[in-house]
Amino acid sequence: MAVGELIKTSREVQATEIPAGVRATIPAGASLRIIQTLGGNYTVMTDRGQMLRIANADGDAIGETPTPPPAPLVGAAPDAPFSEQAVWDQLKTVYDPEIPVDIVELGLIYECKHAPTPQGGEHVDIKMSLTAPGCGMSEVLKRDVEHKVASLPGVREVSVEVVFDPPWGPERMSDAAKLKLGIL
Repeated sequence: MAVGELIKTSREVQATEIPAGVRATIPAGASLRIIQTLGGNYTVMTDRGQMLRIANADGDAIGETPTPPPAPLVGAAPDAPFSEQAVWDQLKTVYDPEIPVDIVELGLIYECKHAPTPQGGEHVDIKMSLTAPGCGMSEVLKRDVEHKVASLPGVREVSVEVVFDPPWGPERMSDAAKLKLGIL
């Protein structure tokens, strides 16, 4: 389906309200407009203007074929060595459901550190922010980051902390993100 296209759900589907972050049920036959299809999830708008995020696994309800999670760009074998670049590459596959820019380019990643664990593999610590304090999508984005980074070879543990100090502002965005959003 194309972004902006009007579609109907083929079945009842669970979604997350944006920006509240609460679960919602979309009934079968509901009319939706696809707003964005980035990071493996779907942002849709109802005919009443409500924005919802549908998980990749439920893409079939809107006529999409669920896509497999992105493969690590470095070291595809499970026993491959840890790669910090692969962590950053995975972070670039996480998108704010309201903004068509990944969280790295938005400047939401404040810190990304790693250290070996006693059991082998690496512990990855990430401090990230949101574009607005109190955003209900906080836990959703945090889980996306944890899941995608934990899937990488050599990663044994992942800790993600959402912080608001310093507060996020548009000056933290990359020039590419500003250009994409028409800020430059």
